[in-house]
Amino acid sequence: MFIRSFIALGAFAVGGLTLTLVADTTPAPTPKGSAEKAGEVELVESVVKSRKDYWGSLDKLRQHYVATNEIEKAKWVEEELKAYHRMMKYSYRLDVKDVPPPTLQPKQNIADANTLFRRANDYKDRGTGDELLDNQRRAEILLQAILEKYPESDKIADTAYRLGDIYEHYKPRPQFERAAAYYERSFQWNKASATDARLRAAKIYDRDLKMFDKAKELYKAVMNHDTNTTRVQEAETRLKELSRR
Repeated sequence: MFIRSFIALGAFAVGGLTLTLVADTTPAPTPKGSAEKAGEVELVESVVKSRKDYWGSLDKLRQHYVATNEIEKAKWVEEELKAYHRMMKYSYRLDVKDVPPPTLQPKQNIADANTLFRRANDYKDRGTGDELLDNQRRAEILLQAILEKYPESDKIADTAYRLGDIYEHYKPRPQFERAAAYYERSFQWNKASATDARLRAAKIYDRDLKMFDKAKELYKAVMNHDTNTTRVQEAETRLKELSRR
């Protein structure tokens, strides 16, 4: 069934893989600034927790109905879970239980993280219409699980890159700030990366977010770090155009 391939907060199964996710209850650091900002952090944390609690409660109810063979009610819960996963869940603050810090280090090969990564790639970009959306959500959940459970995995940079791509093309609408942040984490967590993460982040800041100073900074980084001639030339051309503004 559809929902059995989604991850629940308690025990869950994805394509034969069983894991346990523990809700993160560590409070986010209170940002410097006004009391209003501190209040925003608390409110966003509350929303994130409520989402997880709702998801977990629905999955427990589904498991109960499956165990008691109440097939019709199990279908109702699965439909509600499907709707929950398909709906847009915005990141109101990237620094509140969303994008991990740039200081993570890919230290070791972790078999369970590798399995999650392979399963995410199996779902990502597969299908059309609702099937594409559902598979996008499956891949997103699996990739986020890697960062939450295995932050020292040597797959975290590749995981961040794929999350950047997912959020850049998110359905029903892109989440550009998240996309750019995850692309940045990709090369921050693997400074030797030869991917186009820097350029893709720069183009989002330039084209979609209109954050031109940030775009210039990343275009310069492409010119300093990238070994791909085409990408370097593209960055150089666009940097010259921005400098004439």
